[in-house]
Amino acid sequence: MKLSAELAAFSARLGHDFADISLLVRALTHGSLSSATRPDNQRLEFLGDRVLGLTIADALLAHDQAATEGQLAPRLNALVRGETCALIAREIGLGEVMKLGRSEMMTGGRRKDALLGDAMEAVIAAVYLDAGFEAARAMILRLWGPRLESAEAAAFNPKTALQEWAQAQGMGPPDYRIAERSGPDHAPRFRIIVRLDDGREAEASGTGTKRNIEQAAASAMLAQIGEIP
Repeated sequence: MKLSAELAAFSARLGHDFADISLLVRALTHGSLSSATRPDNQRLEFLGDRVLGLTIADALLAHDQAATEGQLAPRLNALVRGETCALIAREIGLGEVMKLGRSEMMTGGRRKDALLGDAMEAVIAAVYLDAGFEAARAMILRLWGPRLESAEAAAFNPKTALQEWAQAQGMGPPDYRIAERSGPDHAPRFRIIVRLDDGREAEASGTGTKRNIEQAAASAMLAQIGEIP
């Protein structure tokens, strides 16, 4: 299989020269375009998720040798979650080379966090199968490296912090409600209100995932009650 110009450019951005180009093609193929002769990237995504997790866990241990398991776990989750994988995918232009069916292309699939994150994990697996763990590890550390320094800050979860605060005050879990939703499916805009048992409310709005706007609403409430760390 001959490497197209756009895939050659993408491989250069990855920093990996594929011996088996079919692995890269499969990693970039979404289920909307799969067929009996064109397998999609779901199995590779499963494998890539594990390679990424092991690499980042090892890097976090080496980066902060005094950190406890309780400190390391949320940092790991922050670095390997789908949103982070999607951010990395955008940085290297992965969406531009994804192979999608017409329906996904029409609904903005190249910009969807879920598709980008899954494809990023599949690409990791493709590198692993093509050249082994050390090659995959080197690529991951090159792409994720700058985020290791900020892992502790990224690990802070406003929703978790707010729920723990509410429970400490004898309240039930905060209630999140979508007050407004607009925009296309690939870039929805939410306005979300969070309410505590004592009647206090805070809200946030923006374009992105529902989860991210809920986090922003939780941050607004933490600021309101003076609990931002």
